[in-house]
Amino acid sequence: MNKTTGLWVGWIGILLGAISFFWQPLWMGVAAVVLGIIGLTSPKKGVNWGAIIIGAISLIATLL
Repeated sequence: MNKTTGLWVGWIGILLGAISFFWQPLWMGVAAVVLGIIGLTSPKKGVNWGAIIIGAISLIATLL
């Protein structure tokens, strides 16, 4: 995966993670984590780790 694709995947994951705090937290949180994991194959690891962390926080907040 090239840099641009990895960056887009990461930002879409962050966007889904942010939306998951307000709507469909379980599905959007899982989608953010999955996109972050997929994006880790690109050189843009920071953005993708952000998507994973935001999605995980949403999932944990939902389950509490």
